[in-house]
Amino acid sequence: MIEVNLLPGAGSKAQSRSEFNLAGMASSATAGIKDKFLVGSVAIVSTVVVVVSLLFMSQNNRERVLTEREARAVQDSARYKVVLAAKVKAEATRDSLYQQVAIIKSIDDSRYLWPHLLEEISNALPQYTWLTLVTQTSTPPSSSLADESAPKPAAAGAKVKEPTAKEKKAHADSVLAVASRATKFRIVGHTVDIQALTLFMKTLEASPFIQNVQLTKSDLVLVDNKEVTEFQLEAESQKPPPFIIRTVAMSVGGN
Repeated sequence: MIEVNLLPGAGSKAQSRSEFNLAGMASSATAGIKDKFLVGSVAIVSTVVVVVSLLFMSQNNRERVLTEREARAVQDSARYKVVLAAKVKAEATRDSLYQQVAIIKSIDDSRYLWPHLLEEISNALPQYTWLTLVTQTSTPPSSSLADESAPKPAAAGAKVKEPTAKEKKAHADSVLAVASRATKFRIVGHTVDIQALTLFMKTLEASPFIQNVQLTKSDLVLVDNKEVTEFQLEAESQKPPPFIIRTVAMSVGGN
C-alpha cells in the first residue's frame, strides 16, 4: 500500500515531535534522579534532627536527676553534720567517763588489798614462828603512776594538741593495766622449826590472794641468847576468783 503525504512539512513535524518526546523523557528521568538525592538529604536531616532531639531530652532529664540528687545530698549533709557533731561529743564524753571509771576502779581494786594480804599471812603463820617485817617492795598501783603515760602539757606559747579518742582510750587502758598489776612484798620473820617455815610457805602459796612465794634468805641468828632461824620471803599478790570475794551491805543507823 502506498501512502502519499499531501501535507507539506508533516514529516518534519512528526520527526520533531519524536525528538521532543525523547527530550521530555530524558528530562523526566533526570528529574527523578534529582528527587532521589533530595529524599535522601531530607531523610538524613530528619534523622539528625530526631537524634539531636533525643540527646537533648536525655541530657535535660539527666540534668534534672542530678540537680535533684545534689539538692538531696546537700540536705543529707546538713542533717548528718548535726548527727556527726553529736556523735563526736558523745564519744568525747564516753572517753572521759571511761578514764574516770578506770581511775576509780584502780583505786577500788587496791583499797582492800593489804587487809586481805595481812589476814592471809596471819592465818598461815604456824606455831613457834613470828614476823618482824612485812613491807611492799613494788610501786603502789595508783592512778598517779598511770598518769605518767598521759600526754605531757605543752610548753608556754606552744600549740596544745588535743589527744585523739584512741590516745584517750589507750591512757585509760594503761590505768587499768597498772591497777591490775601484782603487788610485790617481803616477809621477814623468825622460827625455831625449819618445818614450820616450809609449812608457812606452802600455806601462803595455797592462798587465793598470794602467789610466787620464794625463800630468798635463811640464816641462824641469836635472839635472847637463843638460836633461831631468820628467814626472808618474797611474794606477789594475785587477783582471786570472783566467788572468793564476798560483799556485805553496810548501813549506818541514824539517831
